[in-house]
Parts: sequence; structure tokens; C-alpha cells
Amino acid sequence: MAFSRTTLSITTVILILAIVGGGLWWRLRPDPETDGGSQSSASVDEDVPVSVEGSSTQFSTDIPQAVTGAMVVRDTLWVSVAATGRAVANREVLLTAQTEGFIRRLTVDESASVGEGQLLVQIDTTELSLALRQARADLVDAHARFRAQTLFDDSISDPAVRAQRREVIRSSSGLNAAEIAVRRAELDLERARVVAPFAGRIGDLQVFESQYVTPGTELMRLVDIDPMRVEIGVLEREIGMLAPGRVARVRFTAFPGEVFEGRIQSINPIVDPEESSARVTVVLPNPGGRIKPGMHAEADLEARSFPDRVLVPRSAVLARGDLLDREIVFLFQPDSIVDGEPSETGSAQWQYIVTGAENASLVEVVPSDEGMLEPGQWVLTDGHHYLAHDTRVRLVENVAQAGGRPGG
Repeated sequence: MAFSRTTLSITTVILILAIVGGGLWWRLRPDPETDGGSQSSASVDEDVPVSVEGSSTQFSTDIPQAVTGAMVVRDTLWVSVAATGRAVANREVLLTAQTEGFIRRLTVDESASVGEGQLLVQIDTTELSLALRQARADLVDAHARFRAQTLFDDSISDPAVRAQRREVIRSSSGLNAAEIAVRRAELDLERARVVAPFAGRIGDLQVFESQYVTPGTELMRLVDIDPMRVEIGVLEREIGMLAPGRVARVRFTAFPGEVFEGRIQSINPIVDPEESSARVTVVLPNPGGRIKPGMHAEADLEARSFPDRVLVPRSAVLARGDLLDREIVFLFQPDSIVDGEPSETGSAQWQYIVTGAENASLVEVVPSDEGMLEPGQWVLTDGHHYLAHDTRVRLVENVAQAGGRPGG
């Protein structure tokens, strides 16, 4: 008997649905009872309590949160001028050959440290020594001629006439020229030794042993880089805020996160009309020569001072309010104070403040209706961004290492 295509399609769908339904029933069927009538796990041990240890300990406000803190101080607030510049050697000289000859000794390598007067290059002296001996021999001959021509000058009674005659004979006998030739030959011999005019380090070494050099050949540079100078371009509108002797904090691209402290040495009185800036020179200690000439520098130069101000670290101040228009700090209330030092644990107390002048690291707190801080109090500086009032806290050196939540 023949079936229509429609009938076959309907039959196929019904078979598929039956197979799927059977599979679902098999997976969801109840477990068969075992000997003694097995019960669900919930009814076997009804007296065993369910553990909720994770929820009761991980998020408990009784566990002190790791934070860092700093003391409120009364001090002078310095507002800085920020500018960029380059490191330059304290002293620098290009050493060149002053005479000609082959280099017989080269005693230094690039970057070597040398002392004042130390031999750097020795040029061959064979020809120079012979030239000096010849000049001295010519000088002896000239002296002999001079003495022969002035042998009877003592008979001249007029001293002025006698002196004038001796000057004429010195020239005609070649004595003057011979003395100059000896001095020049001695100088050439001295110049065959190139020594360090001051203590420093060798840079741009350009010669090698056995190389022939002539007067003017560049040999190397000698730089004095301890202390190091940093030349900074400061805008003319900010120049009047600076003064020699004030502190400068300098950062170099080569040493991220590291701050070098020095002082303003001088302020150039001439303003570059094209850049509208003047050169300010800062001097930095540079033991070990880590800072190299040419390094890019970013500097904060102490400019204006605000004495006798109540100060807290910038990191202590947080913004709160719907529009983030109110500022707060968290005061650290220690559990105890021993010998003037707060205990490690305590609570965080929310305090509204009003701020005044500030610089890159400190903020002034001014009296207001919001309240006022007092020197000697402690404020939290990290790990405090998500705290609530009266949260238990624990002072640590490093929030991240202590397992806390740093502010980022």
C-alpha cells in the first residue's frame, strides 16, 4: 500500500518526538529505592548544620583592612614650577693633539675614570727629542758668538751705551732666536704627553695606538659629571618666582619613578626671545656617574612658599558627594598609643575638609565649617578608597603586599 509524502513526513516527526521524550524521562526519572528505603541527603542528617564560614569571615567588617598612613604636619608648603631640560657635564673639554707624531701609548678606554694630571696619550718623541738637542746645540753656538763680541764691553764706561750694545749683539749673534728655538722644542716635547686637565671620565675616544696625528687632531673628550648640571628652560613669566639655592627635584626618562634632588645654581638673566624662556641651571650629586650628559630631564623647581600651613599628602584626599564636589580624609583612630606611637590597628574615621594651596605631593587643609585637622593626627593614604566610616583598619608598609586593596 502506498503512502503519500505528507503522511511519511508526519510519521517521521512523531517518531523523533517520541525518542526525545523517552530520553528526557530516562534522565529525569527518580532514583530507585535501595534496601531500607534510601532517603535524600537533606533528610538523613537533619541535625548537621550547614557551613557558612565563607560568608561570615571573608567579608566581615571586623577584619582590619590593610592601609597606609601619614602624620598631619604643620610646615612650609612650596609650590613648584615644572619645566624640562637636559643633563650636561659640569665641565667638559675636547682634547686635541698639539704636536705631530705616532701615538705610542694610549692609556685609557672609553668611559674610564681618570684623575687630574693623569697621562692619557703619549706621542712618539724621537723626532722631538732630536729637535730639542739641535736647538740646545744652536743655543750654545749663539752664546759663544755673543761672548766673543762682548768680550771688551766692560771698558765702556756708560752703562746705557753698554746695555744698548749688548742688545744689538744678542740679536746679531742669533742668541735671541736660539733661546726661543729651545723653548719651542721643549714645549713640543711637553705636548707629546697629553694629560687630564681635571678629574673626570673619558668620552668620544677617537684615536688608537700607532695612529699618526697632527696638531688639531681630535683625541677624546674629558667630562666631569659629578656633580652633574641640568640646564632647564623656564618660561619668562615664571622666572621671577625662582631663586638660586632653592630645591629642585629632577626625574630622568632613564630612571622611571626615581627622583634626584639638587639645588638651583644660577638663573640666566637673558631671556630667549624666540622661546620666551631663560636657562636655569640645577646642580645634582651624581655619585657613580649614573646620570649621563644629554639625558632628558623633567624638573620641579621650588618657587613660592606658604609658611606655617597644615599639610597632608595628596593621596590622603578623596572626593565624595553626588557631584564629587566635597573632599574628605579618613583619620586613623588607633586602638592605643604607646610612647607617642599609634598602635598598628584602629578604625577609619570619615572627616570632611576644605583644601587650599597644593603642590605635587602635599595639600594644605584650611579651617572651615567642615572641620579642621590638627598636626599629629594620622590620615590614611592608601587602601582607603572603598572604606566606610568606623571600618577596622591595620597600618602596613605596603597595601598590595599585605593583601589589601590599593588605590591604584
